[in-house]
Amino acid sequence: MNYLIAVLSDRIKAEAAYTALEKAGISISQLTILGKGYKTADEFGLLDPNEQAKKRAILMAYWLVPFGFVAGYTFNLITGLDTFDWAGNPGNHILGGLAGAIGGAMGSFFVGGGAGLSLGSGDALPYRNRLNAGKYLLVVQGSESIKNQATTILRQFEPERLQGYKEE
Repeated sequence: MNYLIAVLSDRIKAEAAYTALEKAGISISQLTILGKGYKTADEFGLLDPNEQAKKRAILMAYWLVPFGFVAGYTFNLITGLDTFDWAGNPGNHILGGLAGAIGGAMGSFFVGGGAGLSLGSGDALPYRNRLNAGKYLLVVQGSESIKNQATTILRQFEPERLQGYKEE
């Protein structure tokens, strides 16, 4: 399936482009307008980068926290550090493991969440930002020939951005 996304500055242009595509024979089931008064990004299925980053952070925590605990416990066992006199020998190992687990949790939060938020959003974040700024997206779904036909028609409306995607 091919997608063509046009960013249009206002509702009038979006509706005019929609009508022109419809008159050119493109089925309305292949056309979608996103923006105020139409579908939202969530309804259409544009991924929310914040939600994806949160899922990635939690997924990383499932293996980083236990690994951090084992690494911290082992490090304390090997080095024989006596950081807390009151905890005794096994207590120091367990506290070392807890420190390692905290390090693992921090790693999953900063790498899975922070880096995932900035690197893993793809084009969804710029499109969401444009929708939040009051712009409209016109999405055309279909074959390569429909995408090419729609590109020619949409260029007449001088979209801010016209981007094609191929789902594999």
